[in-house]
Amino acid sequence: MIVLVAKYHVTAGNSDKVAEALGRMAPLVAKHEPGCTLYQASRSTETDDLFLLYEQYENAEALAAHRETPHFQEIIEGEVVPLLAKREREVYELVVG
Repeated sequence: MIVLVAKYHVTAGNSDKVAEALGRMAPLVAKHEPGCTLYQASRSTETDDLFLLYEQYENAEALAAHRETPHFQEIIEGEVVPLLAKREREVYELVVG
Protein backbone atom coordinates (compact mmCIF):
# COMPACT_ATOMS: atom_id res chain seq x y z
CA MET A 1 0.00 0.00 0.00
CA ILE A 2 1.32 3.42 -0.99
CA VAL A 3 0.41 6.55 0.97
CA LEU A 4 0.62 10.08 -0.41
CA VAL A 5 0.52 13.03 1.97
CA ALA A 6 0.30 16.47 0.41
CA LYS A 7 0.11 19.94 1.91
CA TYR A 8 -1.41 22.73 -0.14
CA HIS A 9 -0.51 26.25 0.94
CA VAL A 10 -3.13 28.37 -0.82
CA THR A 11 -2.62 31.99 -1.84
CA ALA A 12 -4.68 34.46 0.21
CA GLY A 13 -8.33 34.67 -0.73
CA ASN A 14 -8.46 31.41 -2.70
CA SER A 15 -9.10 28.82 0.00
CA ASP A 16 -12.82 28.46 -0.68
CA LYS A 17 -12.11 27.85 -4.38
CA VAL A 18 -9.63 25.11 -3.48
CA ALA A 19 -12.06 23.54 -1.00
CA GLU A 20 -14.77 23.49 -3.67
CA ALA A 21 -12.43 21.95 -6.26
CA LEU A 22 -11.29 19.24 -3.83
CA GLY A 23 -14.95 18.53 -3.08
CA ARG A 24 -15.49 17.83 -6.78
CA MET A 25 -12.34 15.73 -7.01
CA ALA A 26 -13.12 13.18 -4.29
CA PRO A 27 -16.20 11.57 -5.89
CA LEU A 28 -14.42 11.32 -9.25
CA VAL A 29 -11.52 9.49 -7.62
CA ALA A 30 -13.96 7.14 -5.86
CA LYS A 31 -15.86 6.44 -9.08
CA HIS A 32 -13.00 6.10 -11.57
CA GLU A 33 -9.97 4.90 -9.60
CA PRO A 34 -10.34 1.43 -8.09
CA GLY A 35 -6.64 1.49 -7.15
CA CYS A 36 -7.22 4.39 -4.75
CA THR A 37 -8.50 2.97 -1.48
CA LEU A 38 -8.71 6.28 0.43
CA TYR A 39 -8.81 9.92 -0.67
CA GLN A 40 -9.25 12.56 2.03
CA ALA A 41 -8.78 16.31 1.97
CA SER A 42 -8.80 18.35 5.18
CA ARG A 43 -8.59 22.08 5.89
CA SER A 44 -6.54 23.35 8.81
CA THR A 45 -8.48 24.65 11.79
CA GLU A 46 -5.58 26.97 12.62
CA THR A 47 -4.50 28.25 9.21
CA ASP A 48 -7.37 28.86 6.78
CA ASP A 49 -5.11 28.66 3.72
CA LEU A 50 -3.62 25.23 4.52
CA PHE A 51 -5.00 21.91 3.27
CA LEU A 52 -3.81 18.37 3.96
CA LEU A 53 -4.50 15.55 1.52
CA TYR A 54 -4.14 11.95 2.65
CA GLU A 55 -4.40 9.30 -0.05
CA GLN A 56 -3.86 5.52 -0.13
CA TYR A 57 -3.21 3.51 -3.28
CA GLU A 58 -2.90 -0.23 -3.81
CA ASN A 59 0.52 0.25 -5.41
CA ALA A 60 2.82 2.75 -7.10
CA GLU A 61 1.18 2.09 -10.45
CA ALA A 62 -2.21 3.17 -9.10
CA LEU A 63 -0.68 6.39 -7.78
CA ALA A 64 0.96 7.05 -11.15
CA ALA A 65 -2.34 6.35 -12.92
CA HIS A 66 -4.10 8.81 -10.59
CA ARG A 67 -1.85 11.61 -11.79
CA GLU A 68 -2.73 10.84 -15.42
CA THR A 69 -6.53 10.89 -15.05
CA PRO A 70 -8.51 13.62 -16.79
CA HIS A 71 -10.03 14.77 -13.48
CA PHE A 72 -6.58 15.14 -11.87
CA GLN A 73 -5.28 17.07 -14.86
CA GLU A 74 -8.34 19.33 -15.02
CA ILE A 75 -9.09 19.94 -11.34
CA ILE A 76 -5.76 19.61 -9.54
CA GLU A 77 -3.26 20.70 -12.17
CA GLY A 78 -5.63 23.07 -13.98
CA GLU A 79 -7.55 24.71 -11.13
CA VAL A 80 -5.90 24.06 -7.78
CA VAL A 81 -2.16 24.27 -8.48
CA PRO A 82 -2.37 27.79 -9.97
CA LEU A 83 -3.92 28.94 -6.65
CA LEU A 84 -1.11 27.54 -4.50
CA ALA A 85 1.80 29.42 -3.01
CA LYS A 86 3.44 26.08 -2.22
CA ARG A 87 2.75 22.37 -2.64
CA GLU A 88 4.52 19.73 -0.56
CA ARG A 89 4.22 16.01 -1.30
CA GLU A 90 5.62 12.92 0.43
CA VAL A 91 5.10 9.28 -0.50
CA TYR A 92 5.20 6.48 2.06
CA GLU A 93 4.80 2.73 2.15
CA LEU A 94 2.16 1.66 4.65
CA VAL A 95 3.69 -0.40 7.46
CA VAL A 96 0.64 -0.97 9.67
CA GLY A 97 -2.96 -0.39 8.82
